[in-house]
Amino acid sequence: MSTAEQGLLDWLAAGFHGGMGYMARHGLKRARPAELVPGTASVISARMDYLPREAVPDWREREAAALREPGSAVVSVYARGRDYHKVLRSRLQRLAERLAAEVGPLGHRVFTDSAPVLEVELATRAGLGWRGKHTLLLHREHGSMFFLGEVFVDLALPPGEPVTEHCGSCSACIHACPTAAIVAPYRLDARRCISYLTIEHDGAIDEALRPAIGNRVYGCDDCQLACPWNRWARRSPLPDFDVRPGLGQATLRALWAWDEAEFGRRTEGSAIRRIGWQRWRRNLAVALGNAWREQGDPADARALAAARDGADALVREHIDWALAQRAHPTAGAGR
Repeated sequence: MSTAEQGLLDWLAAGFHGGMGYMARHGLKRARPAELVPGTASVISARMDYLPREAVPDWREREAAALREPGSAVVSVYARGRDYHKVLRSRLQRLAERLAAEVGPLGHRVFTDSAPVLEVELATRAGLGWRGKHTLLLHREHGSMFFLGEVFVDLALPPGEPVTEHCGSCSACIHACPTAAIVAPYRLDARRCISYLTIEHDGAIDEALRPAIGNRVYGCDDCQLACPWNRWARRSPLPDFDVRPGLGQATLRALWAWDEAEFGRRTEGSAIRRIGWQRWRRNLAVALGNAWREQGDPADARALAAARDGADALVREHIDWALAQRAHPTAGAGR
């Protein structure tokens, strides 16, 4: 992992981690498993497909079509079902228990996007795929629509064999990014990434980037939709990743009509719950503002205005911006 250290340091030095202070807090432990979990001798890396069982062969085309409907609310595919942290962590724990049953007492810790771990680097070294230019892991027979997780063990295991990269001269993911967040192949500026802005970022969204967010209210799949390898993405056999009612083909106004209690009910056991009510409303306000600008439906403006007085300062600021969009249209950010 030592060869990954300089890349991590350079990425942090450029400030590309934005407000994710935890990325820097653990220093190089991210690249040193034995320092993160003393006694670690090997890391078992695993992946789990997450396309819902009902996904159709032309799912990428349908996702792209939804992005062209200003009034539709687009939630990243991975977040439409159960929280993947819960699903993958429990399965990795069972894997560790099965391994212990075979080899005897086993010291281990299980992670899935829950600790300072360089997951893609570990998965690449384990031979689960190669790093795409969008920085996600790619596999020739599964694309990139899968989660990653790890089991750190105190047992020496044979190392995996890295696979050959197959991106070639393709740059579809780079050109597809609405905010130009992929600043170079294999280099992402999280501060411009819609997934970061709608999930990790807890403050006001940069006004220059709001138009490019379009109708995305939680995450962004554009770089994956553009990737040719995702024609081979596999559906999950698990019901956990089935689309929850209201998150597959919802309208922005329908989601805006939720009160905080309904948000809590609808997102119980979902990854969306993690961003909280204020960020959810902030994201919806931006998307409604973009819809108001694009289609000029007075119902969007009325819905925004009706919620203004009861909103907190963060959401109110985004509502005011949204209401101003019809009068002062703004060109999209990015390219």
